[in-house]
Amino acid sequence: MKLLFKGGTIVSGDGMKKLDLLVKGEKILAAGENLEFRDAQIVDVRGKLLFPGFIDAHTHMALEVSNTITADKFETGTKAELAGGTTCIVDYATQYKGESLREALNNWHKKADGQSSCDYAFHLALTDWNEEISRELEEIVQKETCSFKLYMTYDTMVDDETMYEILSRLKELGGIAGVHCENNGIIQARLKELEKIKGGRTDVSDYPWTRPKEAEAEAVGRLLKIAKCVDTPIIVVHLSTAAGYREILKAREEGQTVYVETCPQYLVMDEGKYSLPAEEARHYMIAPPLRKKKNQEVLWQALKEGRIQTIATDHCSFTKEQKMAGAQDFSKTPCGMPGAEERPALIWQFGVNENRITAEQMCIYLAENPAKLYKLYPWKGALIPGSDADIVVWNPDIEWTMTAESQQSACDYCPMEGTKIRGRAEQVYLRGKLAAENGKILEEKAGVYVRHGVE
Repeated sequence: MKLLFKGGTIVSGDGMKKLDLLVKGEKILAAGENLEFRDAQIVDVRGKLLFPGFIDAHTHMALEVSNTITADKFETGTKAELAGGTTCIVDYATQYKGESLREALNNWHKKADGQSSCDYAFHLALTDWNEEISRELEEIVQKETCSFKLYMTYDTMVDDETMYEILSRLKELGGIAGVHCENNGIIQARLKELEKIKGGRTDVSDYPWTRPKEAEAEAVGRLLKIAKCVDTPIIVVHLSTAAGYREILKAREEGQTVYVETCPQYLVMDEGKYSLPAEEARHYMIAPPLRKKKNQEVLWQALKEGRIQTIATDHCSFTKEQKMAGAQDFSKTPCGMPGAEERPALIWQFGVNENRITAEQMCIYLAENPAKLYKLYPWKGALIPGSDADIVVWNPDIEWTMTAESQQSACDYCPMEGTKIRGRAEQVYLRGKLAAENGKILEEKAGVYVRHGVE
């Protein structure tokens, strides 16, 4: 099967060019002006932008946490991703205490294989560390995944000594770690303090106070000092504050290589959501929490200047009923919310349409950079000969409204309910096959597993 996309404008980090695109089977065969191919089916994309399939490099599908499991398993979560224009995710497989790394990955394969509607790869979240795990890591990095997750809070956190040891081992092997940066001691102390002052934790408006900007900034700064001692690059995931960003700038000035990820929620929502009625406010309980509005402009400016590398979702969805676990104590609310489907449209509307970033930068942050950072490039993240034919046909003029009713996610609310958008993924091709159109899924469970080890 050959497809010839005619009349569109291809978007890359290097610019926008009006070029035709020829696809044969699952691969891009050629890109050029006025291409002709006798046997190809013509796809008329005049007036449309062609993006490489977007990559969401921070998702939590089928995650067991807070005595429950996320509403979106791979079946529904990847449909949501695909509907919005994302053709590949990198999900966090989690090694639970006592498990080998292979056991952890096998567990996630059972969850994802045969269920995913977009392609998928895995990071590996390390929660248990010993000599045996250190030895096993070599084969995992070479053959399976080059990227790992470490937590500085939660019951999965690692201490500073372990952080140093893991980063040192990853440096030896050519791997890299993304780290959730919040000071656990501050969080726990404030939760206790709130209990003492108010006699309970029912008021959701108190939630951001228990996870202050200083908790993120301190943890970012400490992580960067540990990484400097090891002399290895590091990734700060879901950056939410100007205070944390300042720590990163300082480290970069001293010569460190620091990659940064942020998320749409920290760009378009603020902590005012926690002052809504409690039942609704809990929908927005995520970690790190939504911040004061002034942080948004700092993050947007960093994106404009190219100082943040990727925009991911941290998609971690729970239903209204699941969120009610925190009705009497907000600290028992499962933290996380959906965002898979909304990410490209939100970045287009509030970034490109409002002239905060360019379409080319959107391509960099949603496709090119995650592909390069996680060793998926150039078969992902590009529209060049030899790449997978993951193509987003973007209509910049179509107007629509975000609603829970129309979303693919199994979550029963939409955090941006009622938001009007101009521009969307009109068609989404997964390895050369039309898989979604205007938010509707046409091809289910066609996703394949993608290895991204260092070999």
